[in-house]
Amino acid sequence: QLRLVESGGGLVQPGGSLRLSCAISGATVAIGWFRQAPGKEREGLSCITFLGTGNGSPKYANSVKGRFIISKDKVENTVYLQMTQLKPEDTADYYCVSLGLCGTYWDGGPFGTWGQGTHVAVSS
Repeated sequence: QLRLVESGGGLVQPGGSLRLSCAISGATVAIGWFRQAPGKEREGLSCITFLGTGNGSPKYANSVKGRFIISKDKVENTVYLQMTQLKPEDTADYYCVSLGLCGTYWDGGPFGTWGQGTHVAVSS
């Protein structure tokens, strides 16, 4: 059974960086990252094809394009989300999710297994 475990969240100052990890136990075609801030809708951030050796065409939301980079390590069975130039509005709970495809409309589902989330707080 697929299991996803996020880590790497924490408190960071505006302009700082964090790297989130999504440790994967089991098989998945692709992994997506979402976030949800209090009182706001869930927002899809990025996805990457995990199956195979290539990255495919990673997708990014406009809100994080140029600041966040998604990557994978097949040896460690982990997908990373490197976040830079963090802003207070990036404060949220961040989740990774198993996907059947990292395509154009990937953030509309369907979704597989979700991780438990990791909290990111951007504040001075």
